[in-house]
Amino acid sequence: MGRRRAPELYRAPFPLYALQVDPSTGLLIAAGGGGAAKTGIKNGVHFLQLEQINGRLSASLLHSHDTETRATMNLALAGNILAAGQDAHCQLLRFQTHQQKGKTKAEKAGCKEQGPRQRKGAAPVEKKSGAETHQGGIELSVENLQAVQTDFSPDPFQKVVCFNHDNTLLATGGTDGYVRIWKVPSLEKVLEFRAHEGEIEDLALGPNGKLVTVGWDLKASVWQKDQLVTQLHWQENGPTFSNTPYRYQACRFGQVPDQPTRLRLFTVQIPHKRLRQPPPCYLTAWDGSTFLPLRTKSCGHEVISCLSVSESGTFLGLGTVTGSVAIYIAFSLQGVFLSGCCSCSVSGLLL
Repeated sequence: MGRRRAPELYRAPFPLYALQVDPSTGLLIAAGGGGAAKTGIKNGVHFLQLEQINGRLSASLLHSHDTETRATMNLALAGNILAAGQDAHCQLLRFQTHQQKGKTKAEKAGCKEQGPRQRKGAAPVEKKSGAETHQGGIELSVENLQAVQTDFSPDPFQKVVCFNHDNTLLATGGTDGYVRIWKVPSLEKVLEFRAHEGEIEDLALGPNGKLVTVGWDLKASVWQKDQLVTQLHWQENGPTFSNTPYRYQACRFGQVPDQPTRLRLFTVQIPHKRLRQPPPCYLTAWDGSTFLPLRTKSCGHEVISCLSVSESGTFLGLGTVTGSVAIYIAFSLQGVFLSGCCSCSVSGLLL
């Protein structure tokens, strides 16, 4: 697999930590920021319009939502509601798009805030909460809904958030090791339990109500509500030696193509400690009912930072801490694409 340099789609004026694509509008939603430190780097959520220009995909800024002193570090999407992990809190945002009915006063005066496309590297104009940006006849507005603290460790931080299959609940996990389940959109807490000794690194909710969590205690657990169903056993049966401890970095459910009622679970295992000669990372597919391993594939020596599964369940995407992106066939775990996309860690990836 030859490494290829991917063309730049959009350059945000702040570090990007989370990405989502709204399937109903085709909008790309990118979030991040510099946090509370007074470095001059802003925090925000950018809504980008994707279009084909001369056969190449292009992204232009449609709306910029200011998140004030909090950078969005993780993001989940349910319809037109975003769940944004910001420090120890989860903030719900509602966005709406509609066709522009008429020109703004500024446009009538011949003064536009923003043209149809920004120049590469140009800093976008920041908008206040609820403000609308006009571009190509489309208006978008963003409204802050409920917010709640989701992590209560001495140094609290929400690390992951996801919605259930019908978007009525969302699950959060963070540095205190607790899973918390919340109603949407009220954010009323309905369940709380200790899932790991130490940080929760990732979690995934299946349509059958099963919840999979992975943590820094080297465990991957399957839950039904707050009851432990089973734990995944990869290291015991995997291709590595017991004196090289691995931990689970990411977990995602994916559909089995042509079998919509069946699921597979995919996990990434990385070395728990950095070594001078790093051992490989691994990608594993599991049966979504029995949670027994189906196949494991070495995916190189670059440390994996994130995992994504395509909506159809056909492809897997991996991002690394060195900025590479790889795509695999979900059924066989065969690699089909490798690209050096950026010079820093990949923290969000979409297929």
